Amino acid sequence: MNRLTTSWGEYSLTRFPEDPRDALRAWDASDEYLLRHLAETDTDLSGAVAVVGDRWGALTTALAARRPAPRELTQISDSYLGRRASVENLARSGADPDAVRLLTTQDAPPERIDVLLVRVPKSLSLLEDQLHRLAPALHAGTVVVGTGMVKEIHTSTLRLFERILGPTRTSLAVKKARLIFCTPDPALARGSNPWPYRYELPADTATVAGRTVVNQAGIFCADRLDIGTRFFLQHLPKDLGRARVVDLGCGNGVVGLAVALAEPEAELVFADESYQAVASAEENFHAHAEEGRKAEFLVGDGTADLPDASVDLVLNNPPFHSHQATTDRTARRMFTDACRALRPGGELWVVGNRHLGYHVTLRRIFGSCELVASDPKFVVLRAVKQGGPKGG
Repeated sequence: MNRLTTSWGEYSLTRFPEDPRDALRAWDASDEYLLRHLAETDTDLSGAVAVVGDRWGALTTALAARRPAPRELTQISDSYLGRRASVENLARSGADPDAVRLLTTQDAPPERIDVLLVRVPKSLSLLEDQLHRLAPALHAGTVVVGTGMVKEIHTSTLRLFERILGPTRTSLAVKKARLIFCTPDPALARGSNPWPYRYELPADTATVAGRTVVNQAGIFCADRLDIGTRFFLQHLPKDLGRARVVDLGCGNGVVGLAVALAEPEAELVFADESYQAVASAEENFHAHAEEGRKAEFLVGDGTADLPDASVDLVLNNPPFHSHQATTDRTARRMFTDACRALRPGGELWVVGNRHLGYHVTLRRIFGSCELVASDPKFVVLRAVKQGGPKGG
């Protein structure tokens, strides 16, 4: 656990789930830069303050624990894990749990915002969507400040603020972080929000070929099918019968949808930590699955909400980035959680880049790993939980 030091106090902050072996902090120099700017400029924080994209709750915690606290403080996040971290960090700081309204990117935004603080997300599409959704709540006197590391803020980032909200400029870089200052123009003709986005799936994607799917902003490859998933769709397991199948880290749910269309008796669960992803998966499932077909849609920490030994098959295309950090930590957690949720004899099928070496991790967790398919870039791997025949 690390301590964030600000002009208003010190706060012990962690990511979620907390892992003593994880050296990554729950904040970075851009969070520190923004908080220092607010204190040094004596920004009026007494009104309605909204914090967007606060990755682990550092900004929200510091503002909620500040005295006096904002009259109305709202956090808007697409990340379940980020929201859980925020809840725990707020409790650890001693802040009033009712002092912050925690909204997801799928919730209706506040009607009025006096100070808008934006932690620039990795996804430009998510930033575009959120600025469009929040713009009606801003007024000419709204203070808008964005923050991010220099490598996260591009000309395209600034153009979005300029095009959707109003005149925009940036600060000097400090510790490789930068601030964005925007002056809202209520009369600006910003056009319509292009999100969610729809596209047609290519011809080599098995049972989902030619179908139109919807993607909410912010999910991986939001405007097209990523090539890893495309390869996975060509090598999915068959003849599943009444198996309970989890599309883990489902994104827009195309993998689970392909199983649902090919396997009329299979029971589907779509799980992701992104609210945008699960909303996309649910819409796509109901648009293309047989009328009356049911499935579960879980926003959460992987398979944490599923009982031990309760599923037969887990399908997974794990991310290898945690925000800006390249790491296999998320994949390892997904594999371990999948093993716990699988029945003895149940299977985890994984697609990943060849160079990531997932077979080593899978052998360590499951005891064995089989190569199902490969091409010059990707592999599909199969790991079986030891202990008995596959459940039906």
